[in-house]
Amino acid sequence: MGWITQARGEGTQVDAPQGTIRSYAPATGELLGEVPVMDAERVRDAVARARRAQEAWALLPIEERCERIRRFRDEIVRRADEVVELIARECGKPKAEALTHEVFITADLATWYAREAPRILAPRELDLHLLKHRRAEVLYAPRGVVGIISPWNFPFVIPMGDVLAALVAGNGVVLKPSEVTPLIALKAKELYDAAGLPDDLFSVVTGDGKTGAALIDAGVDKVVFTGGVETGRKVAAACGERLIEATMELGGKAPVIVCDDADLERAARAVVFGGFANSGQVCIGVERVYAQGGIYDRLVERVVALTRELRQGDPLGDVDLGAIIFPPQIDNATRLIEDAVSRGAQLRCGGGRPDREGQFFEPTVLTGCGHDMAVMREEIFGPIVPIMRVTDDEEAIALANDSHLGLAAYVFSADRERARAIAERVRAGMVLVNDVVIGYAVSEAPFGGVKASGYGKIHGAESLRGMCEAKHLGTERIPMPARDPFWFPYQPAMVSGMRRALRAVYARGTLGERLGRLFG
Repeated sequence: MGWITQARGEGTQVDAPQGTIRSYAPATGELLGEVPVMDAERVRDAVARARRAQEAWALLPIEERCERIRRFRDEIVRRADEVVELIARECGKPKAEALTHEVFITADLATWYAREAPRILAPRELDLHLLKHRRAEVLYAPRGVVGIISPWNFPFVIPMGDVLAALVAGNGVVLKPSEVTPLIALKAKELYDAAGLPDDLFSVVTGDGKTGAALIDAGVDKVVFTGGVETGRKVAAACGERLIEATMELGGKAPVIVCDDADLERAARAVVFGGFANSGQVCIGVERVYAQGGIYDRLVERVVALTRELRQGDPLGDVDLGAIIFPPQIDNATRLIEDAVSRGAQLRCGGGRPDREGQFFEPTVLTGCGHDMAVMREEIFGPIVPIMRVTDDEEAIALANDSHLGLAAYVFSADRERARAIAERVRAGMVLVNDVVIGYAVSEAPFGGVKASGYGKIHGAESLRGMCEAKHLGTERIPMPARDPFWFPYQPAMVSGMRRALRAVYARGTLGERLGRLFG
């Protein structure tokens, strides 16, 4: 099961004889640290320790668990500058993004889960429409140990959101971070330990693809995987073979539909921000733009002008764009641009690597694009914004849905009813009107994709309940006789009565007709 292959390139090197992973800063090449490649035995041990710790953790009142999670949140906030600097260095993203897109959202998720979990996970009584003599409740019990396999593009907020939900719900957690950004996960564990929570309840296992495969094979009770579609298929198959509950958060190809009545300035700025935040390495980032004819030329000119104003450089400095985290994305971007230009697209700005040290790629705008181009159909995951002209709403909707992915989508129009009508017809797990990306920061809302973008939800009540096993608890409202009329031995009178009841309750007719069937 060594098929869970994580990203590896200039930014990360695996020294097989020594069994270590070296993490390098993508912006400078500086060696940041080394972590061990943990084998299957060490992974199984981490899961076993988490399971033992979880037994005591699950017995705590949920209010107590939430209070302890608040302590973890407090430690994150107190040491936010440490986390931000490490994210900027190991990921190559600007400090502003490390703070707002990672640390801030994580703190908010912790706060929301801790406040709302007692209500969301409280026993829920059902209003029975039949069997009124029975009482039915839904109880939410912890699953046990949750295994989390996380990506390199948002190495703090993505795994920690899942870690927090799992812990609040009463589970133990073992996290396997991407080998491209392992140090950030270890920093999270350091903060967790400093907050005084049970040591073995949350563990980090570092390593390569074999380590991730070992985690699935170690007897966890649920897996949360965030990553690419092809690897996701293999993870889902492995979980299915073992009958393990799984949440798959996979790729995206988010379209932006810009109607001819849209606010030009907001739409243009949204395209630039949504396309180039984190250097385009965002699963819900802008990956294709469909602009209607009445606004296309003006939108293109404004997007190009705004893109040329972007500051790219050292992520620790005052910049808008940093480095590419995973080197193969540079090759992918080059391939997509060359294919588009060969098929008639116009390269309006960017298009290559700047003349500087580090893993950088210029923010690129392509216009005159069509659906025969790979850049409009494949996930880019890099700093490229392709723009296509469309005639009307119907064509835009059809093209937006012409994708195997369905994670996010965006619609821009001054007419809210028009925008909503379009949004309702686009197949995606999240559709925003006159905005981009920010939906991920809505702690209350479920987040997840459709089609090949995966299944299951994170965030919101769905995330907390998804970390639990729903149990139907049925009790009697009134004492029942020792000899139940519906039990053995079956009596002709019972069968005859049920036949009359079936027709009286479910067949159409007036009340008098139905009563006649019951007593006739």
